[in-house]
Amino acid sequence: MNRTTLSLIAGASALAAITGVAALTMPGATGTNPAKAAAELPVERTSLVCPAPSTSDLAETTYTSFTPVTKGTGNDGKAELRSGVGESGAAADAKGKKAGDAGKVGKSGKSVLTAKEPGKPVSEDASGGDSPPLIGTADGKFAPGWTVQETTEVAAGTGRGVQGVNCTAPDTEFWFPGASTAPDRTDYVHLTNPDDSVAVVDIELYGKDGALETTVGEGIKVQPHSDEPILLSTLTSEKQDNVTVHVNVRGGRVGASVQALDDKLGGDWLAASADPAESLVLPGIPKDATAVRLVAFTPGDADADLKVRLASPSGAITPAGNETLHVKAGMTSAVDLGDVMRGEAGSLVLTPTDGSAAPVVAAVRVVRGKGAKQETAFIPASRPVGARATVVDNRAKGTTLSVTAPFGSAKVKITASAGSEGGTAASKTYTIKSGTTQDVEVPVPGGVKGTYALTVESLSGGPAYASRTLTVTSEGVPGFTVQAMPDDRGMVAVPEADEDLSVLQK
Repeated sequence: MNRTTLSLIAGASALAAITGVAALTMPGATGTNPAKAAAELPVERTSLVCPAPSTSDLAETTYTSFTPVTKGTGNDGKAELRSGVGESGAAADAKGKKAGDAGKVGKSGKSVLTAKEPGKPVSEDASGGDSPPLIGTADGKFAPGWTVQETTEVAAGTGRGVQGVNCTAPDTEFWFPGASTAPDRTDYVHLTNPDDSVAVVDIELYGKDGALETTVGEGIKVQPHSDEPILLSTLTSEKQDNVTVHVNVRGGRVGASVQALDDKLGGDWLAASADPAESLVLPGIPKDATAVRLVAFTPGDADADLKVRLASPSGAITPAGNETLHVKAGMTSAVDLGDVMRGEAGSLVLTPTDGSAAPVVAAVRVVRGKGAKQETAFIPASRPVGARATVVDNRAKGTTLSVTAPFGSAKVKITASAGSEGGTAASKTYTIKSGTTQDVEVPVPGGVKGTYALTVESLSGGPAYASRTLTVTSEGVPGFTVQAMPDDRGMVAVPEADEDLSVLQK
């Protein structure tokens, strides 16, 4: 037996040992058991990155970490957030930074937040504009469904109000419809590298007439354990209100989010849209929204014609004068829907018109308030809740949970966790009628103190989508932020398999 064959056998044995319950059956093989359905097992490790929150000296930031209790995880594990750069931080230098500027290399990293136990949130506060990016890992019993939110309150200045973002899993591609290079906007795309090697990133911008001519948008190097905030207006000389940002990672991986700051309308984080698809759901637009703008983009070669529907508490309705939206290939399209909510919660549902299917990405910009007291948030197209989705930093006042079932009635279970400073969990089951959106009554944790987590689980019926609106009024300004709640991907399908060394003899 030669060395190559021995290596293959060793590799096959190691693979079988690692996967444990793997099951590979050769077609036509005899004497083996039929293939069994894949087992759903908890993930064993999760990585998240949080961008540097703000450059404002007035910023007050809260980080909240939570893992829902998951069966089958064992008793060991840890979830920890560590600073990506030293306490002096590169984050304070972000303002005005251009693509290609060297990001500071992360040092050893200071522990900022460590989880105590699944089922109970833990939080930590930070002040000022020097807060660094955070890089986190969770393993064992803390890994499945681990969720971290970064919530920042800024009392004055560009982007004043509440800015909230779910810390993201590193990936290699992101789409952000709804960004801007307009003079009254200051938008950064934050690229956070959690790994030990340099990441190489390309940024493409698309406006109303197609790709914008950019400078130094290719080959941006993001140093290990660092956050690179790129000011979009430094990438192009074109000033456009509605821009789609495409982040493509060609070396390594990053977490990416867009911080959209307006001179007069406050600001918030714009999370990435769900992957391009023919149908999209943008869940949980607040009922008191005074202006709603839909921004869509199709990355393919074909135009997309979309039906625009609003899933309201009473059923699906069509926004007057905006029944459809035509999205030209490679171009960003936008439509102002005004005060389409009219005092009722709702979700936008985009589906292809007959014979015009093409994948799209989308987001809405939502404005609340009037005059000098206006504030902005963004809601991207989201994946369904799936098996389970979680949102953290919920508070006794100002928390609204919206659930929609656009394609068929859905039964969901909603659990409010114990508070970060005490209390007991509480659950309640709801049925959401087909084509509707409901602002559901959140089950109040018994004796809750501090903030709590909300978990939505799909029990039966069609796909459910959800989002949470957090409202914090400061000095009369209605600050708010909205987080969509996609499946937390805390479970993974592991096929059952047997060793079959006969494949080495083929």
